[in-house]
Amino acid sequence: MIQTISITVRGKVQGVFFRQSSRDKALQLGITGWVKNLSDGSVSILASGNQQQLDEFLAWCRQGPPKAAVAGIDVQPHTAESFKGFVILRF
Repeated sequence: MIQTISITVRGKVQGVFFRQSSRDKALQLGITGWVKNLSDGSVSILASGNQQQLDEFLAWCRQGPPKAAVAGIDVQPHTAESFKGFVILRF
């Protein structure tokens, strides 16, 4: 069953290729959705996939790419959405 979750990643997550790396990981796992930087320095992600895909993606988000320093993540259920691919949104 496909689910959609909203993820906010806090810490040193901008300027460390977090968006690109999360896109690469999402595509590798078959997750669709988007990722974008927020003005407060965090990263926002909306991700759709099955439970196993989302669990693996969340585990990755807790660490992020090598130069990131993730302080924490907030995960909220979201209304199920269908996306084509996984894109990086610019603000």
